[in-house]
Amino acid sequence: MTDSLDFLTAGNEFLVYDKVPSIYTTHRYAPFALTDALIKEAGEKNQPILHFWTTEPYVILGMMDTKLPFLTEALESLSSFSYPYLVRNSGGLAVISDEGVLNFTLIFPEKDERLSINEGYDRMHQIIQKAFKDFPEQIDAYEIPDSYCPGDYDLSINGRKIAGIAQRRLNGGIAIMIYLSVNGDQKKRAEIIKTLYDHGLKGTETKWHFPTVKPEVMTTLEHALAHSFTVSDVKKRIKSLFLKASIELKEATFPPSVQSDYMEGLEKMTKRNKKMLPQLPLSAGG
Repeated sequence: MTDSLDFLTAGNEFLVYDKVPSIYTTHRYAPFALTDALIKEAGEKNQPILHFWTTEPYVILGMMDTKLPFLTEALESLSSFSYPYLVRNSGGLAVISDEGVLNFTLIFPEKDERLSINEGYDRMHQIIQKAFKDFPEQIDAYEIPDSYCPGDYDLSINGRKIAGIAQRRLNGGIAIMIYLSVNGDQKKRAEIIKTLYDHGLKGTETKWHFPTVKPEVMTTLEHALAHSFTVSDVKKRIKSLFLKASIELKEATFPPSVQSDYMEGLEKMTKRNKKMLPQLPLSAGG
């Protein structure tokens, strides 16, 4: 592997949204509203963007999870873990986000080039592979069926999942999003989602497929590579790839267009969650 990434052109500039003002971080729905605002910004300004974020402990549901036949009981079961929850504005299934999970989004304008779904996933896979090329372990991309939110581009080391990738398109831009379990208690994370499905299904068969979550098929980057990592360490590794490829990384500002689209996205997320989730105490926004 070389230090350059074949889809990056030397001399290009990426805006980096990393340390963002508290207005964009304090609300539970903030990362999702901001992501949509940044996809629109990338498309309108023809500007590629990197977005890094972490959260307090949350269960992030996919829209399919709202089809669980015993959804209220499933959500009530989360109270024993004291994890608030929300439903994101995209498909897929439930994942955990907390201080040991890095959420990282590559956002590309699609004015001149529309990426295929697989090419978008491949780009993220390449970045994560190359960020850790100094370790002998291979980071593979294939489905880990008994993980939570399984998909064709699950990232794994020695057969145990460390990350999942998703995509979202809006207004001339595409976001390739990854959650990467850097450190922390991955067994507990998986047990929380297993509990969600155990209570939400109660053995019932549905026309939707929900995974039989087995905590042993998932792990953290730290455990898989037998090396101590912080979320900041991983961000530095990812940024260094762009710099080595002669890509300028520019700390982003928040123009009125982003602010306006963010507020619109926040309102949409609020309406979505009120509509799709039973209004239990843990589902209140904020």
